[in-house]
Amino acid sequence: AAATVTLPAVVVVGTTPLLGIGTPLSKVPANVQTVRAAALDAQHRMTLADYFAANLQSVTISDAQGNPYQADLNYRGFTASPLLGTPQGLSVFVDGVRVNEPFGDVVNWDILPMQAIDRMQLIPGSNPVYGRNTLGGALAITTKNGKSSPGGEAEVSGGSWGRVSGSVEQGGTIGSNLDYYATANVAHDGGWADHNESRVRQVFGKLRYTDADTTLSVAAGGADNALYGSQTIPRSFLDNRKQAYTYPDLNRNSAAYLTLSGDHFFSDHVELSGNLYYRHLRNTNTSSNNNTDYGSVDDDGGVDTLQGSNAQSTIVTDSYGGSLQLTLLGKLFGLSNQLVSGVAVDVANSSYVASSQDAYFTDTRAAVGIGGFVPRTDANTRNANLGIYVSDALSLTPHWTLTLSGRYDRSRSKIGDESGVQPLLDGDHTFSRFNPAVGLNWNPVPGFTAYATYNEGMRAPTAIELACADPAAPCSLPNDFVADPALKPVISKTFEAGMRGRIGAATTWSAAAYRTTLTDDIAFISDPASAQGYFRNVGDTRRQGIELAGRTQFGPLGVGLSYSYVDATYRSSWTERSPANSAADASGNVTVKPGDRIPGIPAHTVKLRLDYAATPSWDIGMNATWRSGVYARGDENNQDANGRIAGYLLVDLDMRYRITKRFEVFASVTNLFDKRYASFGVLGQNFFNGPNHTFDGAQPVNEQFVGPGAPRGAWVGVRYAWD
Repeated sequence: AAATVTLPAVVVVGTTPLLGIGTPLSKVPANVQTVRAAALDAQHRMTLADYFAANLQSVTISDAQGNPYQADLNYRGFTASPLLGTPQGLSVFVDGVRVNEPFGDVVNWDILPMQAIDRMQLIPGSNPVYGRNTLGGALAITTKNGKSSPGGEAEVSGGSWGRVSGSVEQGGTIGSNLDYYATANVAHDGGWADHNESRVRQVFGKLRYTDADTTLSVAAGGADNALYGSQTIPRSFLDNRKQAYTYPDLNRNSAAYLTLSGDHFFSDHVELSGNLYYRHLRNTNTSSNNNTDYGSVDDDGGVDTLQGSNAQSTIVTDSYGGSLQLTLLGKLFGLSNQLVSGVAVDVANSSYVASSQDAYFTDTRAAVGIGGFVPRTDANTRNANLGIYVSDALSLTPHWTLTLSGRYDRSRSKIGDESGVQPLLDGDHTFSRFNPAVGLNWNPVPGFTAYATYNEGMRAPTAIELACADPAAPCSLPNDFVADPALKPVISKTFEAGMRGRIGAATTWSAAAYRTTLTDDIAFISDPASAQGYFRNVGDTRRQGIELAGRTQFGPLGVGLSYSYVDATYRSSWTERSPANSAADASGNVTVKPGDRIPGIPAHTVKLRLDYAATPSWDIGMNATWRSGVYARGDENNQDANGRIAGYLLVDLDMRYRITKRFEVFASVTNLFDKRYASFGVLGQNFFNGPNHTFDGAQPVNEQFVGPGAPRGAWVGVRYAWD
């Protein structure tokens, strides 16, 4: 009898925001990284950002806020962050819906429950098909359904810092055409540091109809979360890494969303898909700040003795829109061809209200309010975005594939003053551009692919950037708006070339090199004495690097290893005010020159993942992550005497033991060797130099502030599953 030959499965990835037929990975000119639900389940990470930082190439996190749910995620030197004031460079989609919030393009990682995720794909580069803000990459998340995730399970866990969590999920089918999936979870974390407690509550559900040709689904979810942050602290505070600089700092997110999706095959060669969505978000932020004018004398000889202030802001956003996409499989000039075209419309209305309250600081640096809150800003913004895209993959020969793509984006942002006292705030800004892409794949033999690609993207300035762009009138983010000069859109141009392959049945490898250049990049220029600053175009910047990765299996031991190099530099000369920088001139200014490294982005990252099946029921895993040092914000000229924030190595462990088919216990340890480290830094003035770090506003000291990382933590949990 003839021997049975098992062919490797054909890996299909999504190459557009909407779900559809997809494209075989061998024909995709990019180093796409895919994560499946099983990998998330195995490691029991607290947040998505934490999982990415430990496992994906060229991904790191920066903890600027002191809360694990509010970390900045950096990929190839581009950022997706929940914090206003962070220039965003990555777009994020959930089931084809863009979830970068219209007000500031921020990404709230705390809204979607991790257990609802079926698959994630991290797509690199300025792929224009993914629309605005895709300067450095896009993250596409697909949620579970009742057919792919049947049965149910309940899970509870607890451990260090009073962290306790519980979740439940259930999926299944109803008859031959309906399936459903639902999940809910609650989590409470007392926080490893002072005043950085978290309370998270999330729900998600999906109902689908499917037959041979059609899929219709309705998905809905929501979240109600309270996240406290401890801010960065001066290096002089590191005698007690748990202490907060000032407090309270609280971020509340209340969200609800609804998505209607449809997909229909008119034939084996024609597919039409689309969606409609509505999202509601209410974000309330409370922060404590120093009075940078403490001790100043007014024209009448009065001395300002106010120590600080409490700032409050509320952003309410209603966003809605839809997409339609047509996929055609057929022949072009007698060659196999896949043509995808689509249109997307996104509209959002946001109200922004900010107020402030005078305050004094206690000996523990709590900001205690004096009197009531005084309104500062009352504004409405309206964003309307239109995108029309097309992508064509033509098989020139059985071994060569040419991909041509393009997208036209038009983005309009209107800002209106609702208070009646800031009429100059009113503005109407429109940005538009056609962004092209071209890629070429070569597959000479099964299990090997080489590719090269060039693509362009655009990021239109957000409302918060447009309304906070005057150096003479800096803003307290996220606390006030003023009338400002217009900003230019950011244009990205990316080259990438790479190879990937498979050796035998157990080994995969990949290598990629890329360069992304931004024209008219936008940066937030901060005032080191306060939370204030402004946005400006700073000329050209460049991110370039390499990615090397491999994974193999040695019997019961799986080994994954990756190395990433990111060279992120400014390519233009510009001047910023940074008086806390030791290299500043007499006016407090520093000059940034071409070649200076962009703060916050480590040049080198090495990641190791080990999976060991000790027995058929017992799995043990380990992550080791090393990253090199970074410069602090405010040290854009790389000359401050404090130098870089040191690199570090973190080792994490995870374990699960299946007692029965249905019952499982698991455990995890983070920062096994209790490394003291910081992932983020910023130059600033320390106003708390009195005894025991009490307020001394008359003698602020320039220091490097850092975001300390969490010490060693350990958690255990149980999971029970049913059919």
